[in-house]
Amino acid sequence: MREVRRYLALWFPLFPANRLARTGAPDDAPYAFVEKQRGAMRIVAVDAAAHALGLGPGLTLADARARVPELAVVDHDPAADLALLDRIADGCDRYTPLVAVEPPDGLTLDITGCGQGFADEAALAADIEARLSAYGMKLRHAIAGTPEAAQALARYQTMPATDEQAAVRRLPIAALDLDEETELALRRAGLKTIADLAARPTAPLSTRFGEDVTALLARLLGKSDSRITPRRVPPALLVERRLAEPIARTEHALAILGELVAEAAETMEERHLGGRRFAARFFRSDGIAIDLAVETSLAVRDPVIVMRLFDERLDSLADPLDPGYGFDLIRLAVPVLAPLAPTQLLLEGGEVAAGELAALIDRLSVRMGRGRFRRLTPRDTHIPEQAVLALPAIEAAAPESWPQPEVGEPPLRPLHLFDPPQAIQVTAEVPDGPPRQFRWRRTLHEVTRFEGPERIAAEWWKRDTGQGLTRDYYRIEDARGRRFWVFRHGLYGSEKSDPGWYVHGLFA
Repeated sequence: MREVRRYLALWFPLFPANRLARTGAPDDAPYAFVEKQRGAMRIVAVDAAAHALGLGPGLTLADARARVPELAVVDHDPAADLALLDRIADGCDRYTPLVAVEPPDGLTLDITGCGQGFADEAALAADIEARLSAYGMKLRHAIAGTPEAAQALARYQTMPATDEQAAVRRLPIAALDLDEETELALRRAGLKTIADLAARPTAPLSTRFGEDVTALLARLLGKSDSRITPRRVPPALLVERRLAEPIARTEHALAILGELVAEAAETMEERHLGGRRFAARFFRSDGIAIDLAVETSLAVRDPVIVMRLFDERLDSLADPLDPGYGFDLIRLAVPVLAPLAPTQLLLEGGEVAAGELAALIDRLSVRMGRGRFRRLTPRDTHIPEQAVLALPAIEAAAPESWPQPEVGEPPLRPLHLFDPPQAIQVTAEVPDGPPRQFRWRRTLHEVTRFEGPERIAAEWWKRDTGQGLTRDYYRIEDARGRRFWVFRHGLYGSEKSDPGWYVHGLFA
């Protein structure tokens, strides 16, 4: 049986003006947001006063000022609008983890089965509207069986309707969000509403106006399965605590977080799994959400370990956890669950030492930043500079074996590589022979011993395009006993007429 899904669309018709009003709008004058389009300054958005005077998006600034001389102008700032829209979406996570941003002025929430604590979906929508209105946002909302229908009803419905399908069919064809050329062609054909399109056979519509029209129409009418793309992937484990009265003490909020960690640990123990990342979200009663996350190099489920990391994270914050008017919802998510690594207590304590090292890495990474401590990881590649990756130490990869040198033989690779390799001037007896002397950093080095060449070809996809050159590597020693790793870039005669020489590394 197909699950009946419900979507709540939020549309902010005066979004830029509402954002500016929070920081300081022009006094006692209608104003518009403008940017340069098609060689002229055009209006992108207006405030309520300018809208009441008949101004709207698309109008040139010159025409707008001819109509309203006292019009104030503000530069359009889409980045600031998107940042505010993201903050509002964070606040909407309290109702459902499935929230999609519809730039530049809308949100869509999948509220299927999310009516906990509310009489019905209408009460949930009313609670969202009340919170956002207190936040200074003017909005319109609608609920429907598809995200497209919900957004269309929120933007184009003139009055609420009890029959959802009838309301959708009354909408203008602009609700399909088609390009101007296709919409004009439909209007000229006498098709002005969704009902006009729904009454026509699908095949002629696709042939004449394109398959996009019929595909969008099917999603709008609920004839094809349509889902939103949430801004965050739902976590593998989610626990939360809704509070009847907001709490304004950080210590109390952290105590509740500890209870949620213990609750999540019980669930993970039942599943014989652990978590490597724990993300806490504190929802304030004024609509602001504060995130706090920690991660571990190995999967864990011990509440003591997790809360110790949260304490470390709090101590490293530049600003303390601000409850504002109080937290009314605290949520803990474990994005990914993984099997716990088996630990065998050896007599010499090898595994215990490894666990203590992992715990130390976790605490340092949480306090100093995940990128401050790195772990070298080998890669299976013949390109020298790509054979080792420096990854954050907290990203524990599967154990891999490092290549071991033969007993009694010198190392094939130096400990230090230059990035990029440094050019040198080489003198050789023959063009494709080993170097006899080279000049590097204004110093002349006489070569007394050498080993090579070790020929390393470029990746096959570079060889096919002629971009990669073959390298001939030599391990050399100068008269003072210093050892270098140098290479000739390109085969003499076949790949390059005058190959260059580079020093790639230094041996200890």
